[in-house]
Amino acid sequence: MNAQDMRNMTAIELQAHHDSLLDELANLRVKLVLRQLENPLRVRALRREIARTNTILTQKQTGK
Repeated sequence: MNAQDMRNMTAIELQAHHDSLLDELANLRVKLVLRQLENPLRVRALRREIARTNTILTQKQTGK
């Protein structure tokens, strides 16, 4: 999901999306340790998307 789509979401929807990303990251980390992960680059992409959602949530809370 790109940043523009996230900016169009409400704060509650964005927080729910953020929580689901954190759950997915936890699952990927377990698979990474167990060597069952097919695409290890997905972890990096997911971390960046989490950072993007954090940034947009902060912007919405501060009113910027």
